[in-house]
Amino acid sequence: MKLDNLDRSILAALQRDARLTNVQLAEEVGLSPSPCLRRVRLLEEAGIIGGYHAALDRTGIGLGLTVFVGVKVDRHHAEEAAAFREAVALLPAVVSCHLVSGESDFLLQVVVPDLAAYESLLMEALLKLPGVSDIRSNFAIATIKGQTALPLDHLPQPSTAGRD
Repeated sequence: MKLDNLDRSILAALQRDARLTNVQLAEEVGLSPSPCLRRVRLLEEAGIIGGYHAALDRTGIGLGLTVFVGVKVDRHHAEEAAAFREAVALLPAVVSCHLVSGESDFLLQVVVPDLAAYESLLMEALLKLPGVSDIRSNFAIATIKGQTALPLDHLPQPSTAGRD
């Protein structure tokens, strides 16, 4: 799906405040409510809008420790990779997992209450993941920037033809 300027405006507004009503959103982006709702539905159906969520303060809810975990695996067989991915997906403390280049094969972002909780996760789950040969943990001291909004201004420019 090619995004035009109205789609970008809708996405930017929803990233700022996903609780906007359709009427508020339409007013903000300069559309009437019906075409605005139609565009939002198309963005949802295309998977560009994958859902709506509340941004929580990790420390405020008792999840004060963020750990970036580099995981190296023994081999890169399809079955073992699938088993690793499935096992990681089942760990609620792992809030993101990326296949990366460099020293590690995967980079996990783990959020837990404290060091004792991370030690437990490490010993009981992470070290037992399929194919793991090495784990390196990096503890976040402070979060300098923790945005979830994507940089829409870096998208390729749309063609001049628009749609409603």
